Amino acid sequence: MCFIVPDRPGMIYLALMKLFFASLALAAACAAQVKLTQASDRIRIEIDGKHFSDYMISASLAKPFLHPLRTASGVQITRSFPMDLVEGEKRDHPHHRGLWFSHGDVNGYDFWANETSQKGVGKGRGEIKVVKVRDLKNGKKSGSLSTLQDWIDATGKKLLTESRTMTFYSDPALRTIDFDITLTAVEESVFGDTKEGVFAIRLIRALEEDSSGLMTNANGAENEKNVWGKRSPWVDYAGTLNGEKIGVLILDHPSNPRHPTYWHSRAYGLFASNIFGVKDFTRDKSATGGSLTLKPGESARFRFRVIIHPGDTKSFDPAAAFQKFSLFK
Repeated sequence: MCFIVPDRPGMIYLALMKLFFASLALAAACAAQVKLTQASDRIRIEIDGKHFSDYMISASLAKPFLHPLRTASGVQITRSFPMDLVEGEKRDHPHHRGLWFSHGDVNGYDFWANETSQKGVGKGRGEIKVVKVRDLKNGKKSGSLSTLQDWIDATGKKLLTESRTMTFYSDPALRTIDFDITLTAVEESVFGDTKEGVFAIRLIRALEEDSSGLMTNANGAENEKNVWGKRSPWVDYAGTLNGEKIGVLILDHPSNPRHPTYWHSRAYGLFASNIFGVKDFTRDKSATGGSLTLKPGESARFRFRVIIHPGDTKSFDPAAAFQKFSLFK
């Protein structure tokens, strides 16, 4: 029998210490309540041991997006189409993918209706590509992912870089996501005055207004007729899904450009914040102030919070949630 004796007794100690710290790191990862795992085409987000969403980052996509989104109890609140075909779902607007951020007119290129099956409007389709996953952080109370994304026009020219951080929180009843998005112009970039944008979710059929859904803004206005095109720091879209009362709340941070935002929120389940569509929202083609120009090197920062909550608008109190978010630096 042979024994290998280390040259230095300290080597055994060092090996044991390395094993000890590796075990600690593994235990910490297993204990994390928000866990993010990167694959080639997506980043998987798990909260409290359950799959919450995937950030879809495949190079074949016209834009990145989160899909699906779920309640703390595991019920999906976003439409499956076009990622999955589900019986009874509407199959309109194939560019409505989960939760996304884009715009229908940047220098005349369409980054909104920009699926490969679509021609886009104006000069044609633009695409948003994830070029780098910069950071993934797991944690007991929260986890985050940071990416760098390019906005590329139909000629292949890069117009903008997008730096994005999304933070996901652990909670027994809520699912909360914070978005911190900074757009920096590479070329002079003009965001045109159109309703087709910007920060958006496509909700599941059961939450549409002709099912059980009811959208409410900070002024107490309800339904598409009174919410669409109006300015408000928040809108809550609530209804009943699988016998469970739930709501989806979008908060517009007070530091955002032109706060409070306009809302491109539709009875058929489109739920979007958009500061650029003034002509459409006011129904005044002579209106000004909708477009925004970023010269090379200039930036615009957008911050949003999405809360998927139990109960309806009145029982949850979105005003209190907005007040808390407004203090968030």
